[in-house]
Amino acid sequence: MFKHYNMNQVVLPLDLEIKLQEDDIAYAVNDIVEAIPDDAFINFLRDTGCPAYHPRMMMKIILCAYTQSVFSGRKVEGLLNDSVRMMWLAQGYEPSYRTINRFRVHPEVKELLRQCFVQFRCQLVQEEQIDEEAIFMDGTKIEANANKYTFVWRKAIEKYSANLVEKSNQMYDELLEKEIIPEIERESADELSADELEKGVEKLDENGEAYNKKIEASEDGSKRKRLRSERKTPKQYRKQFKDYVARKQKYQQDMESFGTRNSYSKSDHDATFMRMKDDHMRNGQLKAGYNVQLATEGQYALAYDVFPNPTDTRTFIPFLDHIEERFFKLPTYIVADAGYGSEQNYEDVIENRKRTPLITYNQYRKEKKKKYKENAFNVANWEYSEENDTFTCPNGKRLTFRYMSNRTDRYGYTRTFKVYECEDCSGCPLRSQCTKAKEGHNRRIYYNQKWEQQKAYTRQQLSEKETGEIYGKRKIEVEPVFGFLKANLRFTRFSVRGKEKVENELGFAFMAVNLRKYTAMNVNQPTDHKNNPNQNGSDHQQSMIGTIFKLFLASYVPASFFLKNKFCIRNTIHILIRYEVLVFWIVLVLKNSILQVMQSILTNFNLKGSVL
Repeated sequence: MFKHYNMNQVVLPLDLEIKLQEDDIAYAVNDIVEAIPDDAFINFLRDTGCPAYHPRMMMKIILCAYTQSVFSGRKVEGLLNDSVRMMWLAQGYEPSYRTINRFRVHPEVKELLRQCFVQFRCQLVQEEQIDEEAIFMDGTKIEANANKYTFVWRKAIEKYSANLVEKSNQMYDELLEKEIIPEIERESADELSADELEKGVEKLDENGEAYNKKIEASEDGSKRKRLRSERKTPKQYRKQFKDYVARKQKYQQDMESFGTRNSYSKSDHDATFMRMKDDHMRNGQLKAGYNVQLATEGQYALAYDVFPNPTDTRTFIPFLDHIEERFFKLPTYIVADAGYGSEQNYEDVIENRKRTPLITYNQYRKEKKKKYKENAFNVANWEYSEENDTFTCPNGKRLTFRYMSNRTDRYGYTRTFKVYECEDCSGCPLRSQCTKAKEGHNRRIYYNQKWEQQKAYTRQQLSEKETGEIYGKRKIEVEPVFGFLKANLRFTRFSVRGKEKVENELGFAFMAVNLRKYTAMNVNQPTDHKNNPNQNGSDHQQSMIGTIFKLFLASYVPASFFLKNKFCIRNTIHILIRYEVLVFWIVLVLKNSILQVMQSILTNFNLKGSVL
């Protein structure tokens, strides 16, 4: 015996919400988007054209698709026809993949995503899932939507540009020497600008036109032949100058695209070539990508940003500014790994932001090893006299203070060093082990007093019990978020190009990670999504309707016979039958509800009788 199965039987129109489980992720998606204030959607309104899909609906379906590891616009469009949760979130609408792709890269979506993260963090605080004591920061590199072989390197462009300047100056001097063109007014004597090269092209055009007029005016064949021969030289110079103009403009555009970077991709000019960990060839191949910075707490992504530079040190201060400006106020402790440890970063957190940095530096773990502490030639182990301001080397010689030295890096930050020099290193038996200075030069020490104080402060903070335990959570706080993003969600490569669009897609991806974790953490907690105050009817009636629909779901299946019928009469009958059956079941449910209420009243008053 088989269960009843009939493809030609009429069905009732079902509420898709009945098919969703109590802990379905669609409810979490719906709640977080519904929490966004209405004012955030005002910029999406337009006065002309066809009414657009509501931004709330578009946000919901894209977020839900990202939670299911679907990042393609065409696949999201397919889910709207196949997935029950997507149908419920869209409420029957089916936007095309073009509409989906245009929406997720819309500039105003960035503000909606910010609102999502702010509302989600407020919800976590209310539910006491995070305590706002510290944030944990780290970065990872994600591959850009660009070809691996579209790289442009700064050193190569600088080399080609220098060769162009040399050749253009040489050709300009030749033109002046041969008196082909007059002298051009130059802004700089070192090189010709693109405008000056274009002026040279114009002068050569005028020279060529003069030859053309002479040729047309001359009736002597030998003279015309000689003039045509003389015209070849300026025409050749013009062709080369035209090429120089195009190359000059291209190199200028390349330098603008570089900014402070050393490379960029021709496919995505905002992407930088970085060394990725997933190098399957194991040959150190660089790929175009972005440096993604993330701040977490409780293994939830609370703030994010995208940077083009591959190192984390230079992203620390801009990322903290971004968090304070767009997401939330910084907590007491800021936790990060040694990649963020620098004098400038420590100074910014302690002095400017008045926070406590729990950030190690490069030599932190090495300083704890026995080999480091017993190394006699390590300056940190040398005896220092505060009274005389001198160091004593392993050979007993003194290194006295000589002068102050300031070093400014290419980013404009200045470090101050105290320079100590040994009194005499000549004839020292330990010279080869102590210093690499040439003969006749003594051993010098560049001592950064401010940096040493910052390192001592960091060691003290990490040695205390409370702060040490907070720093110990770093690996289990931020690393799982990246692991979930790349391994479980399979988000390892962007599908859009340009920094602004990449930020939007990254926001959808991190919010998808948060929603999946939040749903998994609350799977065993009772939820009551069905009791929506906006829905009409009592809880008893809603539960009975849901039960009846579930009981008859196996019996009533789509009627393909009626759906495929092309005659209007049969289609009309089909619609009438559906509404007749629907009204019948609604009346039956209401009748049963009234009967049960009356039966309950009679029972409570100890009345005999039954209601039939």
